[in-house]
Amino acid sequence: MYAFRLSHLLAVACLVLGGPAARAEEYSPEVQQRIAAVEQGLIPAVRVKGHTKPRSIAQRMAGDHVPGLSVAVINNGAIEWAKGYGVADADTKSPVTPETLFQAASISKPVTALAALKLVDQGRLDLDTDVNKYLRSWHVPENDFTREHAVDLRGLLSHTAGLTVHGFPGYAVGEPLPTVPQILDGAKPANTAAVRVDKTPGHGFRYSGGGTTIVQLIITEVTGRDFADVMRDTVLQPLGMTKSTYAQPLPADRVAEAASAHDGKGQPINGRWHVYPEQGPAGLWTTPSDLARYAMAVQQAQRGETDQVLSPKLLGEMLTPQGGGPVGLGPFLTEKRSLRTFGHGGQNLGFSCQLIALVDRGQGAVVMTNSDVGQRTLQEIINAIAVVYEWPDYLTPEREAASFDTGQLDKVVGSYALNVASVATISRRDDQLFVKFPRQPEMELYATAAAELVSEQPDVHGRCEWNTDGSVAAIVFQLGDRKIRAKRVP
Repeated sequence: MYAFRLSHLLAVACLVLGGPAARAEEYSPEVQQRIAAVEQGLIPAVRVKGHTKPRSIAQRMAGDHVPGLSVAVINNGAIEWAKGYGVADADTKSPVTPETLFQAASISKPVTALAALKLVDQGRLDLDTDVNKYLRSWHVPENDFTREHAVDLRGLLSHTAGLTVHGFPGYAVGEPLPTVPQILDGAKPANTAAVRVDKTPGHGFRYSGGGTTIVQLIITEVTGRDFADVMRDTVLQPLGMTKSTYAQPLPADRVAEAASAHDGKGQPINGRWHVYPEQGPAGLWTTPSDLARYAMAVQQAQRGETDQVLSPKLLGEMLTPQGGGPVGLGPFLTEKRSLRTFGHGGQNLGFSCQLIALVDRGQGAVVMTNSDVGQRTLQEIINAIAVVYEWPDYLTPEREAASFDTGQLDKVVGSYALNVASVATISRRDDQLFVKFPRQPEMELYATAAAELVSEQPDVHGRCEWNTDGSVAAIVFQLGDRKIRAKRVP
């Protein structure tokens, strides 16, 4: 579920299933024990035998410059606990509480998808109809690709519509905001390219925030209402997500509830955050507990305990991968032996977050941070939750370590060009290697028995290419879904 943010690395080049979160002293001794085990038991996604040691939340937050975060844990079909850590703003030092608002970033997408699917259930939309039938103020431009297969709602919700524009940087507070048609055409004052079809719809997965922006426009034009109001009335209020809003900018009377966005050094950004008129893909302000309520509603519907979320048929399609990709109708899906999950990650400027829920068990977790580099911290918290709550088959098996002598380690140390403008730097401290990518916290590297350099992130690893004299010529890094041959810089 978790995806390494390559764009950051290369940036230089009333269904209420859980009431208000209890205070810590209100939790039972058993729950308090589990909270403490999570707080002291952070572990990376990649574990190397003899090397991996648990960390505490406080240690990881300090090491990665994460000012604040908030956690909600689902167990036995309810929010078992929710807790805030650190500060909502590094300048004011106001504490994070379970009620602190964070930008959900791309976790906005599956919640937006639920509203669109409700319109399908009502017969107002169809999954497999050309979406231009529903659009008035803007239309998907026709080309050879759309003539072969029209863009439909199924493709938009599953990222298989062949559309461009991965994500959005947002707008500084006070900047002019574009309309949705301007965003889709890349017209000023929009700060992203036009959203266009450049591969045949229905022929493979490619993540597109631009596609979800089209969903946003469809919802507003079919209902004739403001998008934030539709989301409030059709999804947020019915699911008990009463703290949440898609309003952009955040209403003035709610600003005091919100965490500030912070850069990779833990400093607040100017204006406290960016504004996202791309509400459907990136505009939700919420709390972990509210996102947990979305997840619990889906779990309850999956168990057949309610038909108020979606019809059983449509819910089944929502939780089935579409078009050969990893996404259903909204959420990302995984299936590994006895474990099936749904969820989504999110990354807006100064915010990182993750939602994961088990399809067949009333368990899950949401972690939200007010940090541009909070991905490692939040993933390690989820790993700890998975261990403490015994999620089956969640963690990957430990890797076997290989022994590198000091001379071999020294041969790997150096700088490696990722592109013309940025480098990855590998250093050594004692018998340990560390890699530093641009705008990312330093990560330890381990040599495995498979002659691979692995980090604590499952999608960040590399393999050395050696010169005949035994020196390293390059490292082929696998960074998320990108492979980069980084030549050694003299």
